Amino acid sequence: MATFLYQLGQRAFRRRRWVALLWVAVLAVVGIGALSAAEAPDDSSSMPGIESQKAFDLINEQFPGSEANGASARIVFVAPDGQKITAAGHRSAVDRFLTEAAGGPQVADVSSPFDGPGLSKDRTTAYATVTYKTKDDEVTEASKKELEGAVEEVRDTGLTVEVGGSALATEAPAGMGEIVGVLVAAVVLLITFGSLAAAGLPLITAVIGVSISLAGITALANAFGLSSTSGELAMMLGLAVGIDYSLFVVSRYREERAKGRDPQEAVGLALGTAGSAVVFAGLTVVIALAGLSVVGVPMLTKMGLSAAGTVVVGVLIALTLVPALLGFWPNAVLARHTRRGRARKSERGPRIPGIRIHRRGRQLRRSQEAGEGHAPREGQAPRKNREPRKREEAGSWSVRWASFVLRRPVAVLLVTVVGLGALAVPALELRLGMPGDEAKPTSTTERRAYDALAAGFGPGFNGPLTIVVDARDADDPKAAVETVAERIGATKGVVSVSPPQFNEAKDTAVLSATPSTAPTSERTKNLVHTIRDERSATETETGATFEVTGTTALNIDIAKKMQDALIPYLVVVVGLAFLLLLVVFRSVLVPLKAALGFLLSVLASFGAVVTVFQNGHGAGLLGVDQTGPIMSLMPIFLVGIVFGLAMDYQVFLVSRMREAYVHGEGAGQAVVSGFRHSGRIVVAAALIMMAVFSGFMTAGDSMVKMVGFGLATAVLFDAIVVRMVLVPAVLALLGKRAWWLPGWLDRLLPRVDIEGEALNRRAAELPAPTGESLQDMARV
Repeated sequence: MATFLYQLGQRAFRRRRWVALLWVAVLAVVGIGALSAAEAPDDSSSMPGIESQKAFDLINEQFPGSEANGASARIVFVAPDGQKITAAGHRSAVDRFLTEAAGGPQVADVSSPFDGPGLSKDRTTAYATVTYKTKDDEVTEASKKELEGAVEEVRDTGLTVEVGGSALATEAPAGMGEIVGVLVAAVVLLITFGSLAAAGLPLITAVIGVSISLAGITALANAFGLSSTSGELAMMLGLAVGIDYSLFVVSRYREERAKGRDPQEAVGLALGTAGSAVVFAGLTVVIALAGLSVVGVPMLTKMGLSAAGTVVVGVLIALTLVPALLGFWPNAVLARHTRRGRARKSERGPRIPGIRIHRRGRQLRRSQEAGEGHAPREGQAPRKNREPRKREEAGSWSVRWASFVLRRPVAVLLVTVVGLGALAVPALELRLGMPGDEAKPTSTTERRAYDALAAGFGPGFNGPLTIVVDARDADDPKAAVETVAERIGATKGVVSVSPPQFNEAKDTAVLSATPSTAPTSERTKNLVHTIRDERSATETETGATFEVTGTTALNIDIAKKMQDALIPYLVVVVGLAFLLLLVVFRSVLVPLKAALGFLLSVLASFGAVVTVFQNGHGAGLLGVDQTGPIMSLMPIFLVGIVFGLAMDYQVFLVSRMREAYVHGEGAGQAVVSGFRHSGRIVVAAALIMMAVFSGFMTAGDSMVKMVGFGLATAVLFDAIVVRMVLVPAVLALLGKRAWWLPGWLDRLLPRVDIEGEALNRRAAELPAPTGESLQDMARV
């Protein structure tokens, strides 16, 4: 691996123009494809294998022409204080609205609040439902504007009018996530490298990689059903890993240049060592993201594969475009003091061991022996040979920190484990669900409509249960449906049941049951389970079957599916990553430690998310108006992304320790060497990741805030706490045992040479310079 990447880096350096042109061509091709591609579809809500989805499928099958998840708008009318909505003037305004809305394009039906259950008991609140012939993403702007105009006319009469439902759902402000992340990343890179060019190169390559990936997703969106959500995740991860991977290659290149390597050799060595870490770190992220396909949710599968493709592009750019750009500007990425030092050396001429070059007379004088001091003058004592003064590195914070941990590993380990464990305790209270309009800010009309309906019709009105009765096998379908409705209406916790609506064949019906509690309440969840548990007795008596669906039941089913899928997902992803790290580090305990450390950090991040978004502590600081259950997809989503990123830091940091250990350093000193070379860079990479993810907390949508917060805290706990604190403490306690591998397993595993051992042997096999070659070099 190291030799291949070394040669790849040198080829990219030599043929930099062709490499740059190739990436420009790729960007142009996918850009043209994106511009000519059809519009991306709306996010798919399909969730195979759950009862709610089966019910939706049955509705679509037995009620052709009416989509179970079609677009609709619920218009809520509230009379002024002390007045009734049934007053002549108010009712006339509502009737005019109904007439105008019914004539709108794409409208299938408009229900009147005065002809059904749309009027509250105190007659102060009413609602009308506007049903469209198409799905949410197919409602045209003309249809939306016409409905909005009708709503404004009613508001002008003095009524309070709010709009809920999916047809006119407002999109939360996108925030400044990408801009904030890139700006903070630029500052971190500038502080880390002390060079504008070195800071700018990772940013440029990351933006190029994200642009190519997003254009590719857009071009393939219609063919593969990739939604806009896939692009958002790809952009988030593409920026983060793209910057980090380029950062590590550039950092190693600067390190090799500081040792006196020429630019081409330094690029080759950087790719042969840091490039190997980039490849395996990228593979762990790809495994974690592609592993989302085992969950069985099409939307997650597409999001994971799209993001995995973006990571692959980031790895390829780090291995090809970064060396090419370094070839164009080999000295620009060096620190200013390094460039000045090299300039002064070039003015003095070449310095060759054993040879002194004098400006006066241009005379060459060879020392008596290579490495021997100069001959003393007459009467002068011989001068002792001096070792070259090495750069003092003991004062760097990373070395001091590693030395501190090595001196007190037990105390550091205990504090870390106890601290992360305490942060993880709130995760025991985790409640999963899909936040709806109740989680939106009060500034939105959807949230105000939700509150008005809850006040006028009861808290359970916003989360009715939809019951789909299949009576095709019953002797008397109508009687069977009525019996099912009576049984469900008699269930404790059900306020009312609507009259059943039959299909044309009169053998399938849909009815609605309104709970007495809010959609996110635990009592509503228990009610759904109770109705389903009592189903078998009802089906035996009537010969008809029924399924329970609706928003509340759907959230319950999704949460259960995610919980059931979490363990298999962890087994697949962690197992594959363990095998990969086993090959990389040739150790059993190091991959095991990496997996356990990840579990600690991800549980702590779960605890932080529950504390803020479910329990409400500090929610106001993030602009979260309403707390509630955690998004059902969050655990799988967080575990998948954070595991890949955690293994990134594991590979980058521990590979330098492994490299030092393989090259002869003791176990403890290898830990210090790893921190000396990679500690500062890993911290910088983590800060960049946190900046990118934290930027998404500026979005208006609470779910986007939740994702950004969860990812940012997970990176904080894993990169800063686990990798920089727990890892050195555990390695200090294990000593040489950390790198233990059974002999039979050592023979069985392939050797990938991530430490660059083959490159060291190659350098050792090169012939030593001869006297004639030194003279030739001096003449240059």
